[in-house]
Amino acid sequence: MSDQATYILKVTCDDQPGIVSAISRCIAENDGNILECQQFDDQETKKFLMRIRFSCNDIERVEFQLRPVVERFQIKSELLPETQKGRVLIMISKMDHCLNDLMYRWKRGDLNMELAGVVSNHEMHRDQVEHAGVPFIYLPVTKDTKKEQEKKLLDWVTDNQIDLVILARYMQILSDDLSKQLFGKVINIHHSFLPSFKGAKAYHQAHARGVKLIGATAHYVTPDLDEGPIIEQEVARVKHSDSAEDLVRIGRDIESRVLSRAVRWHLQHRVFHNDGKTVVFT
Repeated sequence: MSDQATYILKVTCDDQPGIVSAISRCIAENDGNILECQQFDDQETKKFLMRIRFSCNDIERVEFQLRPVVERFQIKSELLPETQKGRVLIMISKMDHCLNDLMYRWKRGDLNMELAGVVSNHEMHRDQVEHAGVPFIYLPVTKDTKKEQEKKLLDWVTDNQIDLVILARYMQILSDDLSKQLFGKVINIHHSFLPSFKGAKAYHQAHARGVKLIGATAHYVTPDLDEGPIIEQEVARVKHSDSAEDLVRIGRDIESRVLSRAVRWHLQHRVFHNDGKTVVFT
């Protein structure tokens, strides 16, 4: 069993009896071994979601035997090798704390990704990125150039077969059209515990309101600004004596942790879209 390759199977379908039994039997009867299985029956949406991690010697045989099960239950499925690395593009502006954290985890092998490039609307981090052997793409954005630059960005994503775009404090709003075309492939980190304090200077808004908790939110990007399906959140308690700058400092650490967890779970195929929300099997 130890020499067998390992795969991830994601399952989404209408809830109905017999799904788990049929899939498990199919894997077992083809000499597969289930290593991890998580499932959720959403009583609100009537959807069934499941993630199975299993090993086997002949994945083509398992996949062939799964086809009747998929058709029978009208399953939307994904079957992927666990070792397959996602090709990732990071987008940044001036702040680099999330970039630094992601690149550190990437270099250590903590994230199952291939870093294909870094896009920025500023030149200031070019040397840092290129020194790590990563392509740096400078796309300055103005009101007049936004459409043209987004086309270049989309072409780069397509040409380089990018699986995930990470907005690591990229301070430009993606157009509705681009957000729709890349739905499910763009993760943003917002410096607020959404849905509170949207837009710019969230920490300053929070400080002005005298909040006692601050946080950060990692979510998928949609045309609705800062309202995409949430993947992960974290909060920290702050005191009345903390300045806005203190909140920014504390917030930077939270943002880095929250974004890295969301990226890790996405790349491990643990995140399921479910009627405007997410189900995350951790």
